[in-house]
Amino acid sequence: MVSRLVKTAILGAGVSGLSLARFLIEAGVSRSDLHLFEAGARVGGLCASKTVEGFTYDVTGGHILYSKDTAAMQWMKDCAGGDAAFVKRDRRTKIRFEDRWVHYPFENGLGDLPPSANFDCLKGYIESWHRRQVDRSSAPTEFGRWVRWRFGAGIAEHFMDPYNRKVWKRELDFLSSDWVAGRVPDAPVDDVLRSAVGIRTEGYTHQSIFYYPREGGFQAITDGVAATLTDRIRTSTPVKDVVRHGSGWRVNGEDFDAVVSTLALTDLPDIVRGMPAGPAHAMRTLEFNSITCILVALERAQHPDLSWVYLPHDSQGPTNRVTYMSNYAPSLAPAGKSSLLCEVTHPGGAPAPGPELEREVVDGLARAGLLRHDEVLFTDRVTTRHAYVVFDHAYHARRREVFAWLDEVGITPLGRFGRFEYDNSDQCVIKARELATKLAAQARRG
Repeated sequence: MVSRLVKTAILGAGVSGLSLARFLIEAGVSRSDLHLFEAGARVGGLCASKTVEGFTYDVTGGHILYSKDTAAMQWMKDCAGGDAAFVKRDRRTKIRFEDRWVHYPFENGLGDLPPSANFDCLKGYIESWHRRQVDRSSAPTEFGRWVRWRFGAGIAEHFMDPYNRKVWKRELDFLSSDWVAGRVPDAPVDDVLRSAVGIRTEGYTHQSIFYYPREGGFQAITDGVAATLTDRIRTSTPVKDVVRHGSGWRVNGEDFDAVVSTLALTDLPDIVRGMPAGPAHAMRTLEFNSITCILVALERAQHPDLSWVYLPHDSQGPTNRVTYMSNYAPSLAPAGKSSLLCEVTHPGGAPAPGPELEREVVDGLARAGLLRHDEVLFTDRVTTRHAYVVFDHAYHARRREVFAWLDEVGITPLGRFGRFEYDNSDQCVIKARELATKLAAQARRG
């Protein structure tokens, strides 16, 4: 039985908007009720990939497919061709510390450090652990203070502080500690002691195995989700204005009964007409980071057996994370060649880095021992304006004001930047599934 929803505009055809439309149709909602607006010529949003001279890379950083929600992960696989369309990989992740490879996460790799750094980190970790047992103190709200409370001064100074300054481009206490809740597991103190004396321990085991599309980069997933929606998606159609009209909305002059927005909240005040000053200010002042991703194509037959590496030192150049892109799937580089994907963040709204960035990136990777200059065939870059949500201390208050107004007027927010939540692609799919279930139930009730 087909249920009538209402004529609905879904703003944005990234993973969230596409998944919502697919789940609604799978739940029996009439496809003719759904209209997706996409500014780009292709769908995909933050899951987009690009191919240049036979090299494919993900333009907003190295993505992988894994999820604690096995149903959501299987749904993503099935949309893109099923299990056979994916490569299964063991996660092999390192930190490049000076001229050494350090096991990841850092506290599980202390034995790989030089002896003096190992001692600093172990001493600080034990001291911070002991203080927490004695003081029973609550986690500090400032991220920089939280790092020392959680890991101690040694790990902070040798890794966490320099790495996170590279990523966030802000003083660490400007950030709240909220974003690490649930993302940074608490390594048992016994594991840290073992790692410091050279007994290998593992952290982040939920990511120990991941999947990646055999062809097309990570965008193969969003292309697969979109494959049955082509008649519902309006590509190259940016949303220029959303205007309240009676009990519904006009989007680009066309009448709709309902609007679901996956567009970045920071941009909505320029699109939604008549927004009050308070919610508009709250949206515009949400903090975020942009990212420039640089493909480095190499005249190298193969890489070390690594998935990605972290570069904490300034001497390693502006890159904070390097994905060994061509290790993910054979199709991502021509035969006999390989590739790296380098991530460089900058504050949201700041100008994109200039043409010197590629040289700085390659020089830094050479100093880090990840490549030789004579191996580099070419580089390619893409800058994405909205990449990372930045959790400052006003984050929650701003979002409360924003969501109260959106709920009042009846615009439904969805997606990483539609809700300003630090969600991976699988979490975007899970939340789209939940929203589709709710909307489909409403449609059945009439």
